[in-house]
Amino acid sequence: MSEASETRKGVVYCNHDGVELAGDLYLPKGAGPHPVVICVHGGGWRAGARGAFGHWGDHLAARGYAVFTVSYRLSAPGKKTYPQAVHDVVAAVQFIRGEAKALGIDPERIALYGASAGAQLSALAGLGTQSDQFIGAYPQDKHASVSAKVKALIGVFGVYDMAAQWLSFNHQSPRENGVELFLGAPPMDDRKLYFESSPLSYAVTANNKVAVLLSWGTEDDLVWVKEQSEPFMLALKQAGFFVRSSIVQAAPHFWTSDPIDEPNSFSGFFSPRLLRFLGERL
Repeated sequence: MSEASETRKGVVYCNHDGVELAGDLYLPKGAGPHPVVICVHGGGWRAGARGAFGHWGDHLAARGYAVFTVSYRLSAPGKKTYPQAVHDVVAAVQFIRGEAKALGIDPERIALYGASAGAQLSALAGLGTQSDQFIGAYPQDKHASVSAKVKALIGVFGVYDMAAQWLSFNHQSPRENGVELFLGAPPMDDRKLYFESSPLSYAVTANNKVAVLLSWGTEDDLVWVKEQSEPFMLALKQAGFFVRSSIVQAAPHFWTSDPIDEPNSFSGFFSPRLLRFLGERL
């Protein structure tokens, strides 16, 4: 049984190009208004599901944070979903802020929490919208005119430099490159596309009002820390962001879907550090 006072499954937050997008909402006990964490799953932009954050929904709601775990459009061979997937995440933020009063949520205390490909989407939505990028694509959305800015960003084993990840995927799986499927072209055809889709490009002074927590495992063999999290963290520091790290010893890629209370859980190690960050910055 959920420890949240209420769990609402399949809450529709927008319809983009005929695709109905939904999320699962976990609401804490009490009237609120509660801070909220919007969770964006990973899966290489072509797989995964919002249920991957189910443990976090219960866990954070029991500690006073509303949680909205969202679905977004996935890519497939011949079907790119950039920038559409970013627009989906932006719409989720606008929905939560637009419905904040009815949901008992504090509209000024919104965080994005993404894992792997979800961290890339969260970072683009969280940082890009500070300077009015990735907004306005769907003026028919009920909450299209609502601000999409967030107060905090949590990225876990994320992709922040798309050109570097394209090259890494080519080494690991040359027959099908997930970055290229998502973006619709290789970097040698469109360097600008890779620059604009990289969160690293938005680690600039103008966007530094967002507090950032980055986490990664020391044994990640899919997304290489030296090419992704570490350079992104350095860029954030250089641009004056409040940024902290949580390095998880012996953790591979993909562990945020693990039970948090399980013995020796990597998520269990991360949880108190995440809660401390949220308590201080959200």
